[in-house]
Amino acid sequence: MSLIDTIIRADVRALAAYHVPDSAGFVKLDAMENPYTLPEHLRAELGKRLAEVAMNRYPVPSYSELKHKICTGLGVPAGYDVVLGNGSDELISMLSVACAKPGAKVLAPTPGFVMYAMSARFAGMEFVGVPLKADFSLDKPAMLAAIAEHKPAIVYLAYPNNPTGNLFDESDMVDIIRAAQDCGLVVVDEAYQPFAQASFMPRLPEFANLVVMRTVSKLGLAGIRLGYMSAASELLVELDKVRPPYNVNVLTQAAAEFVLDHVDVLDAQAASLREERARLSVALSVLPGIEVFPSAANFLLVRINHEKVNGNDVFSALLDRKVLIKNVGKMHPLLENCLRITVSTAEENRLLLDAVMASLAP
Repeated sequence: MSLIDTIIRADVRALAAYHVPDSAGFVKLDAMENPYTLPEHLRAELGKRLAEVAMNRYPVPSYSELKHKICTGLGVPAGYDVVLGNGSDELISMLSVACAKPGAKVLAPTPGFVMYAMSARFAGMEFVGVPLKADFSLDKPAMLAAIAEHKPAIVYLAYPNNPTGNLFDESDMVDIIRAAQDCGLVVVDEAYQPFAQASFMPRLPEFANLVVMRTVSKLGLAGIRLGYMSAASELLVELDKVRPPYNVNVLTQAAAEFVLDHVDVLDAQAASLREERARLSVALSVLPGIEVFPSAANFLLVRINHEKVNGNDVFSALLDRKVLIKNVGKMHPLLENCLRITVSTAEENRLLLDAVMASLAP
């Protein structure tokens, strides 16, 4: 038996690492990033602000100023606080660690964000996936039955969902939150909220077991890695105990505090992307053999139903033309022949459309 076999858990050895492809030289439409940068004058101001940061010192772990700006500027209800993470991924990990009692389970609709299952398994928890309906809506009876059977410590509901892009029915979600009140938390993941303009954040006071999680990544700050979640104060106190004390670095803190003073710029960029989403959806839907699903996020899920090419063919053809999107066709049976395309600028969307049209005429 090798050293690796001796010391590394068998379930970890069986996992595949989260793969991020090299995107150098590509039109990058695979990771739901905001393509817009800050205006030049704000970049100059931010540069000065970052130059003054004391990088020789640890962050002040309370992050009180940053948390205040998030709460007041991003719609957190009055009287509610937030816990910060190095992106949403760390928040998901913190939730898993805090709730990983022996036999505890995590439940989520599938297909969904892969880190819900991966983080659960890393923490030694069982993951239970409940398939969505064929139209990607919640199968509420199946969700309620799974909650009754498994008593999950955590239920994840992405709002809107990744990779499907749709908003689940609000009343279905409320029924799920209520059904889980006696056994666990329901985490509403609102990573794409700036593009959905719908949120459970204002409803936090209604449900003691509700956690609302967001990130600033999709707003245009993916590079600084900052996520936040809010919930009832007694719950946040417990979750904060498993947060590493210096998990948000001083450069992220300074950059976020600065940009949150100019959140109107980010809001305007999100509005532009919503407009581009509508235009791109129409342009793709008129192409032969392409089904475009409704999206409330900054990406579109499309299915290739072409008589001559499939999803893999189109994905490969786009790679040849230096356009990088996400091939999700093997993630779940419901996603067969599906591709996920990040909405970008008008120019990059035009390049994408040209590449797609070329791929349909092999």
